[in-house]
Amino acid sequence: AYGLALRKCFCRRFNFELQAAALEDTIVLSLGAVHSFALDDVKRYLSSASIAHVLEQAVLGAPLFPTHWRWNASIALAVRRFRNGKKMPAQLQRMDAEDLLSTVFPEQLACAENLPGGDREIPDHPLIKQTLYDCTRVAMDVEGLEGLLERIESGDVAVVGRDLTSPSPLAQEVLAARPFAFLDDAPAEERRTLAVQTRRYVDVAEAAEFGRLDPAAIDRVRDEAWPAIVTADELHDALMLIGFMTEAEGTGQARHRQDLSAAFDELVAAGRATVFAPAGAAGDTIRDAVDGTAPSANTTHRLWVAAERAAELALVFPQGRCRDALTELPASVADADAALVELCRARLEGLGPVTAATLAAGFGFDADRLRVPLAALEQSGIVMRGRYSGGGDEEWCERRLLARIHRYTLKRLRSEIEPVTVADYQRFLFHWHGLGDARREGVDALRAVLGELQGLAPPAIAWEREILPARIADYEPGLLDQLSAAGEAVWWRPAGARQAAATSTVAASPIAILPRADLPHWRAWAAADTELPSDELSAAAAAVCTALAERGALFFVDLVAATGLLRVQVEDALGELVARGAVTSDAFGGLRAVIAPQRDRPSFRSRPRLRRRAVSFDRAGRWALIPAASAAELAEQRAAAVEHAALVLLRRYGVVTRAVLAREPLLPSWRELVVVFRRLEARGDIRGGRFVEPLGGEQFALADAVTALRKTRHAGGDDDWIVISAADPLNLPAVNGSEKTVAAIGANRIVYRRGRPVAAALGTKIEALTALDSSAQQEVHALLQAPRPRSSTMRRPDLKTRF
Repeated sequence: AYGLALRKCFCRRFNFELQAAALEDTIVLSLGAVHSFALDDVKRYLSSASIAHVLEQAVLGAPLFPTHWRWNASIALAVRRFRNGKKMPAQLQRMDAEDLLSTVFPEQLACAENLPGGDREIPDHPLIKQTLYDCTRVAMDVEGLEGLLERIESGDVAVVGRDLTSPSPLAQEVLAARPFAFLDDAPAEERRTLAVQTRRYVDVAEAAEFGRLDPAAIDRVRDEAWPAIVTADELHDALMLIGFMTEAEGTGQARHRQDLSAAFDELVAAGRATVFAPAGAAGDTIRDAVDGTAPSANTTHRLWVAAERAAELALVFPQGRCRDALTELPASVADADAALVELCRARLEGLGPVTAATLAAGFGFDADRLRVPLAALEQSGIVMRGRYSGGGDEEWCERRLLARIHRYTLKRLRSEIEPVTVADYQRFLFHWHGLGDARREGVDALRAVLGELQGLAPPAIAWEREILPARIADYEPGLLDQLSAAGEAVWWRPAGARQAAATSTVAASPIAILPRADLPHWRAWAAADTELPSDELSAAAAAVCTALAERGALFFVDLVAATGLLRVQVEDALGELVARGAVTSDAFGGLRAVIAPQRDRPSFRSRPRLRRRAVSFDRAGRWALIPAASAAELAEQRAAAVEHAALVLLRRYGVVTRAVLAREPLLPSWRELVVVFRRLEARGDIRGGRFVEPLGGEQFALADAVTALRKTRHAGGDDDWIVISAADPLNLPAVNGSEKTVAAIGANRIVYRRGRPVAAALGTKIEALTALDSSAQQEVHALLQAPRPRSSTMRRPDLKTRF
């Protein structure tokens, strides 16, 4: 009831159909961008004396009324429920109920364009009274609302207004309310609340910074809004734009220290401007100003005004007089109230954010007199109120100038961050991914790592040999098997690599591992034609494809039986299909079995103990074809996939720029990504600016990443050493800064010192990327020769140091 009545008041006040929803303890009203009002005034919009009448008028426009009307008309036998011994269809009963309503209450169904303004007159009809009673006292509790309003009016219940930059956690439920909570007929997919973005929870000190405007931006806009004046013509234009100037402003005694007396005298001599003297504080006319003599002690105010606008001041100040005989002047407004509103609007266009007291001081009267004009400008959407300068006083600002302040503030936020070097950024990435001593543990950590690395396609052999053990301290193959068997993770070879030859090495094939729920987003970048050409497949691979297409997902033993091939033939066929990106399996063991050398796979003649230790296709789960996607499906998923990819990149790199994405094959174009990044920046979800030098172009970062980047820069490099695989996603050519690029294959490794690459293991050789002393050479040799986490099927070559 409270929400419906409050919505009615807002609709009348702003002449705008609002979206609203209400739950047991929450009300949300969705206003437009031009609406502004004082939060403390909302508690006075409704009165206990008139709430019953307001609620009845609000119910007439709600879906609640016709529903109860049909029920009352039906039980009162005013509409037929049966015809010829058969029950009347519901739609015909609704038509009869509407016909009856148009007879007893024609205004309820009348065309809205022909209805007169004001409240609708409710007829004295028993069915109408019963329907309103059911709506206001059965479906809603108008008596309880009256009691609540009485307690608010008496002060027993306090109403506290807070202007926040993000919704309170208490408002989360109503923002996502179900249609039963809607107080209007707007569909669920068009609710304005869907556009509300909720920030992460932070401490009070950080939350206070959200939405705070830059004081320098406010001062800059104030200077820009005030006209730049050199000649008399420019002064006349300025007087027309801002309404008038006080004598202090014109002679350089106020904020804008520019003496314009000579230009003003020229305008006065030409009859284009004059000095206007409003009434003094006690109401007496200032004769000194009228006579043109020097101001005396009684002089409180003198205004410079263009001849065309002098009539507006004369309407506002009936007792005021002009120094010059300007009598017949055209007035652009009809009455004194409209003239004051127009002058307030003109002054606000030249002053920027200003308090009501400061604005009223320019007129020469108290701030209370401007309460009504400012409220009228606020209701029309011309000005906004708030505490923009950071003080406790309420300020008023013209909407266009406020938007400019916001832009300047955003620009300042983007330029305030001092860029870091690429070495610091590389050290930040190591910490961001938890490499070195900060490795995470457990299956939850593995789940988070896969979410961060989704979309990457390093060589298949590098996942369990280098990438995952480098991030998970206690990584074991069973952790990945656990996620795969539960259906949380899936591996596949992305489309675009299917043109590889059938004899390509599976271990070197690019394989992506990602959460199964996010697979549709990454498949959106695949080619629309994902059908495999049968003439390019071997006979065994074609037979396996046919069996999987006809019978669906199959275990390995079922696949052998369905194709009639030997186990070795089916194994080779699955390896060929994996290399082409055509099949996947339920468990990651399927990929291990394909990667494993032939000698490591068990056969029927192997002893049971060896079969348990070796990699087997029998424990790979079910094999299935990766479904093809049509061009229409991919086009439909593309918009959501672009936004998903942008969010994943922010989580992966912290700071995203075009140069960082050079090794990302499964991504949309930078042109599409930057649109999403700019939208997220405008919403305040991420930051934009120049964070890393000399990486050029636009750069975007998460707020947490900016904080961590600053800490990394201030902490210094000390003497930290990190070893990663060349296939690791943190091997970024644009960031390394080394003249020699290390190929991104699993056999190569790179040693970093203070965030810079110093040496690399290329196969069985170690080569220096920078000049190293003897102690550093020994450290590099020890790091590259040290045991590294690896699965039992991966063999590590012996390294020979060559500096």
